[in-house]
Amino acid sequence: MRFLRDLGWHAEHDSTVAARLRAAGFVFVGRTNTPELGLIPTTEPLAYGPTRNPWDTSRIPGGSSGGSAAAVAARMVPAANGSDGGGSIRIPASACGLVGLKPSRGRVPSGPDLGEAMGGLSVEHVLTRTVRDTAAILDVLQGVAAGDPYTAPAPARPFEEEATADPGALRIGVMRRAPSDLVPLHADVVQAVDGTARALASLGHEVDEKHPAALDEPEHILHFGVLTGCDAAAALDAWSARTGKSIAQDDVEINTWAIAELGRACSGRQLLTSREWLFAYARRMAEWWLVGYDLLLTPTLTAPPPPIGTFVATPENPLGAGAAASFLVPFTPPFNATGQPAISLPVAWNGEGLPIGVQLVASYGHEEVLIRVAAQLEQAFGWTERRAPVSA
Repeated sequence: MRFLRDLGWHAEHDSTVAARLRAAGFVFVGRTNTPELGLIPTTEPLAYGPTRNPWDTSRIPGGSSGGSAAAVAARMVPAANGSDGGGSIRIPASACGLVGLKPSRGRVPSGPDLGEAMGGLSVEHVLTRTVRDTAAILDVLQGVAAGDPYTAPAPARPFEEEATADPGALRIGVMRRAPSDLVPLHADVVQAVDGTARALASLGHEVDEKHPAALDEPEHILHFGVLTGCDAAAALDAWSARTGKSIAQDDVEINTWAIAELGRACSGRQLLTSREWLFAYARRMAEWWLVGYDLLLTPTLTAPPPPIGTFVATPENPLGAGAAASFLVPFTPPFNATGQPAISLPVAWNGEGLPIGVQLVASYGHEEVLIRVAAQLEQAFGWTERRAPVSA
């Protein structure tokens, strides 16, 4: 935020994630750009200006972890931290041709300052170019920390070992349209999904065009929005308290204030009602995996990464940017609501040289299945050999 930039604010202590990375020997070389409060799936904050996509500098890198994705895609670093509250690891992974895993809820601690990030919607991990790196870093970050409200089930063995493990023959459902048909899919996206489905079938998996009926329940968008608005309002209050300076409307961007105002208008009763609705939604979603499916294959985005400046809020329509952006990302937020692990994989590049990602989703606590199959697809598609035009 410009508010924090102008104060010259720096954290006084590491988060649990940063502390675990530091203890594992990682070298921190800089900070990366994000949209204000991570509220929109593009990285164009007023505080620092737009981050550009290394595959085409006129395009967005996605968000909210867009700066991290651009740094990894440009080979400045092999990995960069991200958080995912509605797709903010998977969206930039797709836009920048990277591997982006959102772990299960509770897999990676949010402490010491938060028990639940975004009321349980958000979880931290990294963006990388290889499945092995994503798996190995999950071994570093995962596991309960002191005072955590809950934790995901412990893995049977290190996740890095899963990158060379045989997944066996799995049953995989495919979704080739947007939830509730809210927006048509770009032809390049459909082609990427179909190509991935064929590759999975050639690897011995059973693939058919099925998906959870819960994905076609548009009501989840409303309840997801309640949690997002309340979290934005609470975040502004928290930053005011931490800095000792009250944040006013002019201190933040137009859409940030508008989303926070929605949260301020929400009652405690509404917040709890939406949380319980989403818990029930997660149960309805989980039933699909319980009846015999191992994975779900979907697009990550509905279209290739759009040009910078596509999603801009205005005083006349302060929520318009977020509303427009939601049509790009209908496949990612449902699995923040359910807490399931999901990964975006860079399986295709279109005729303009833009990356196209697909998403695989597993049942809660089963990142190992994602890692095994992702490693198979990495071998099949060979994305690690590709280099962006803007590259270190």
